[in-house]
Amino acid sequence: MTHPETLQALVAAARKAGADAADALLVSSASLSVSRRLGKIEQLERSEGFDLGLRVFVGQRQAIVSSTDPAPRGFAALAERAVAMARAVPEDPFAGLPDAPDGLVAVDLDLADAAEPAAEALIARAAAAEEAALAVAGVSNSEGAEAGYGRYTIALAASNGFAGQYVRTSHSISATALAGQGTGMERDYDYSSAVHLADLEDAAAIGRRAGEKAVARLNPTRPKTARLPVVYDPRVASSLLGHLAGAINGAAVARGTSFLRDKLGQRVMAPGLSVIDDPLRRRGLRSRPFDGEGMQGTRRAIVEDGVLTTWVLDLRSARQLGMASTGHASRGTSGPPSPSPTNLYLEAGTLTPAALMADIREGLYVTELIGMGVNGVTGDYSRGAAGFMIRDGALAEPVSELTIAGNVRDMLLNLTAADDLQFRRGTDSPTVRVEGLTLAGG
Repeated sequence: MTHPETLQALVAAARKAGADAADALLVSSASLSVSRRLGKIEQLERSEGFDLGLRVFVGQRQAIVSSTDPAPRGFAALAERAVAMARAVPEDPFAGLPDAPDGLVAVDLDLADAAEPAAEALIARAAAAEEAALAVAGVSNSEGAEAGYGRYTIALAASNGFAGQYVRTSHSISATALAGQGTGMERDYDYSSAVHLADLEDAAAIGRRAGEKAVARLNPTRPKTARLPVVYDPRVASSLLGHLAGAINGAAVARGTSFLRDKLGQRVMAPGLSVIDDPLRRRGLRSRPFDGEGMQGTRRAIVEDGVLTTWVLDLRSARQLGMASTGHASRGTSGPPSPSPTNLYLEAGTLTPAALMADIREGLYVTELIGMGVNGVTGDYSRGAAGFMIRDGALAEPVSELTIAGNVRDMLLNLTAADDLQFRRGTDSPTVRVEGLTLAGG
């Protein structure tokens, strides 16, 4: 029995047990990973998983059950438990499946790498990364390197007639290096992940950058409190998009707990800036042909020329707001869908990172953020940080043990993007500069 056939049999069992509607999700996976530290393999692990999730509706009541048993002989009992649970919970006026299955447009997303690496290949990749890190002058120790591979099959079927399946693969490499001695040690890391091995960054380059970053952080100072322009390195600049994504999440907007809840159709970023969400980007880390409710998403300018154009919606939040789903439902096998972005990125600007900093007499370049100090209701922002001072347009001494504070609404409006956008994380940003933040130091 194929995966779609398995799910259709489970949905049929739910209908037979008394459900008015149902959908079923299947996730099967196989992964291989290796971790290596100081020349020795610390862990070599292979795992396989198979998870089923059944969601049933009895009127406006819904319930979800999950299982790791793919055998159809257990479907009747699973369905009966789910229906009994649904009959015991309160009604949800916004719950339900799409009225009709989405007509999916065939798109070649190229999400499956045909070749599965052997354990020896992953070991060699981790070794290359760690040895390159240890070879950097000033690196004194290693927290290790890791290499991994995964293959995942996702299938969904529903009583409205929808049935779909796709396969995605992932390859990854990471390294973490330590520099200095005793209490003066500093650590840093680098990593790469990709759908296809051909797009994965060179392991030795990853290790070398991890080592160089660790050494550059040695002997940090604690700067004085000041109000300064702050430049975010791309690996932390993406966190600002994360705060934006949280604020335009349909569930938060419907609850009234978003600092952008009244800003649809209004300016939220500087003119010329656009934020794109694209679930159909070829080989994208979060690409998918359909979402957790069988809806096909499309490339959207979430923010266009600085103006907020849409919320990120699943069916439930869309119904609450009197709108249509944007195809952003995400889910696992044991919980209901919720809205979430896919390949989210801030479009690149026109200035190089050097030009972006050129006129800064004194500022801060942030490479690490600590904590999650953002108030989703007000936008107030306060996070621990480390990085480098900017003096006369160039990076200067390393700094740590400081806090940067402001409000995300103001930060987005006073943000300038550089031209160095790379797709590395799923949520991606070029280097960005934010004016007028408060740096609290010594």
